Amino acid sequence: MLMMKQSKDVIYKRRDAIFLDLLKHRDLSVTHLSSTYDVSELTIRRDFMYFEKKGLIERYYGGARLLDYKNTSIPEKNLSMLKNSIAKAAADLIDSGDIVFVNTSSTAILILKYLGDKEVTIITNNGQASLIPYKNRSNVILTGGELTPPKDSMTGDFALQMISQIRATKAILGCSGFSIEQGMTTSVRREVAINQMMISNCRGRRILVVDHGKIGQEANYKTGSVHEFDYLITDPFANDEVVQEIDEQTGIKVIKADLISY
Repeated sequence: MLMMKQSKDVIYKRRDAIFLDLLKHRDLSVTHLSSTYDVSELTIRRDFMYFEKKGLIERYYGGARLLDYKNTSIPEKNLSMLKNSIAKAAADLIDSGDIVFVNTSSTAILILKYLGDKEVTIITNNGQASLIPYKNRSNVILTGGELTPPKDSMTGDFALQMISQIRATKAILGCSGFSIEQGMTTSVRREVAINQMMISNCRGRRILVVDHGKIGQEANYKTGSVHEFDYLITDPFANDEVVQEIDEQTGIKVIKADLISY
């Protein structure tokens, strides 16, 4: 039983690594991957069949290419890879001594894993912060407030009062949608006031962390205009033309995060 589990773990790890290679290079040959992972070409073809069934790649004779991001439904596990990659890029913009607002975004809170030895104070209304495994010198302060499932977000007057007394040096915020016309939008009404307070009480860089699927989308409630943000960090699937439009029309610096395994 143990050997079977170990065998499955080896397959899962190899497929994760192959998918990461596909995200980076988009087009790979069976021969190259067979040599890289020291397995037979038949094994790589089986891995390709696995990805093809999930609608992630298109196979051709001797290799496979990643499908265009518009037609690709990213599996949850690989979406986590993108979120962690975005969070790592955001953490790279944080300096020791910073006081950082982080909202309820599942991507933004992941910066805790990538701050290294930096001494940073995180102010967040994200109840999931206590579940993030991190080993660094960060100090995490929860705002308190009304706890709302399923995101465990903290909202209401108590949270607002807490944030109103703090002037952060940076803010890292996620959202439900981002567009040039509407800026940052959210689908949760109770979080609007919190997000707006974080934006207005940040005297340094305001950083949006947004996966490619949310760019060009608009949720129900507007939180901030495009001119209130300095950076937008996304993943390699983001459409190049849309990214260029954001950069040219808004002045926001767009960063496509390098993919990482985690």
